[in-house]
Amino acid sequence: MYRFFFKRMGDIILSFLGIILLALPMLIIAIAIKIDDPGPVIFKQVRVGKNNKEFTIYKFRSMYPDAEARKAELMKENKMSGLMFKMDNDPRIIPIGRFMRKTSLDEFPQFWNVLKGDMSLVGTRPPTVDEYEKYELHHRSRLAIKPGLTGLWQISGRSDITDFEEVVELDKKYIRCFCISQDIKIILKTVWVVLVGRGAS
Repeated sequence: MYRFFFKRMGDIILSFLGIILLALPMLIIAIAIKIDDPGPVIFKQVRVGKNNKEFTIYKFRSMYPDAEARKAELMKENKMSGLMFKMDNDPRIIPIGRFMRKTSLDEFPQFWNVLKGDMSLVGTRPPTVDEYEKYELHHRSRLAIKPGLTGLWQISGRSDITDFEEVVELDKKYIRCFCISQDIKIILKTVWVVLVGRGAS
């Protein structure tokens, strides 16, 4: 159990530092979003976390306000097989949103989720409620730990993975092999992936 204690301590310290150090960049991003498109700066959505507990995730808004309502009409363009949605050249994304997604700037507000304890710096991808409701039993094992800001899926070329079952297997692999040293490696590799823009969507 000591592993989870140190994991939580690391989450608290690093997320707090992230919020402090990124305060100015986040202010600039917020202003840029407002200039680019009227509407809320922060996108809030209910996700499912550890032990099937629902929580509200925070991101910088990278899409038009009606994005969720338009999702159904775009499902035919879904490039993922299984219980996730992803498409190339998504028309719901605002101009600055493409840059934010490529550089993962839209995920900065999730440091608050980590500080609150809803998420961890490293973990599995948190599903939306509608995704979770379609889960089969073996999919639910990926919710045995807290979802993460990053994880094996994010550093494994996420734009190239189009099979949800492959995402599930990567999450299960992370859970089976969980240790602090693995988390450190994933965080360092995430920084590299973001800097070179590989695997972003």
